[in-house]
Amino acid sequence: MKLKATIVVSEDINIIEKAFMPEMKSLQKERSSVSLKKNKDTLVFTIKAKDSTALRSTMNGITKLLTVYEKTKGVK
Repeated sequence: MKLKATIVVSEDINIIEKAFMPEMKSLQKERSSVSLKKNKDTLVFTIKAKDSTALRSTMNGITKLLTVYEKTKGVK
């Protein structure tokens, strides 16, 4: 089974893009891959996976990093 998911971020896209660039290699797996595209107003993560377990794992990796960003943003 081949699956695809998209996560769209529409806030603080420049900061989030910089935060994710070093992590992009670690998000690339044997059974899934992630691409990151910056548009005018959004940052788009596109995840392609061979199975649902790989999709979930990659999505968890992205959302965990987004959660860390949200929590540290509140500390400022």
